[in-house]
Amino acid sequence: MGITKTENFTETQNELAVLLKALGHPARIAIVEYLLKVNTCICGDIVNELPLAQATISQHLKELKNAKLIKGNIEGTAVCYCLDEQTFEKIRNFMDGFLKVLKSKNGCC
Repeated sequence: MGITKTENFTETQNELAVLLKALGHPARIAIVEYLLKVNTCICGDIVNELPLAQATISQHLKELKNAKLIKGNIEGTAVCYCLDEQTFEKIRNFMDGFLKVLKSKNGCC
């Protein structure tokens, strides 16, 4: 985010931008939906669920993990992933705040 001059924005604005950017790809949304459905999984399971190559899925998992949307544990030769509930709670709180203000508006357009 260097070019966007992130220092000009609040920590909250920057954090929300990172989270939403990480969710800004349909494959990542599909991964999150799959993890919601199964609660935890092994990377190989995700490859069987999505029409993407292992390397592509690994890259998407890396982006989700870097944004702290998912957590991973190494078990032998497999990595098990699950959603980071605290991060999704932050997103919910951000969105609740937006919706609260939006509901209080009388429609500007």
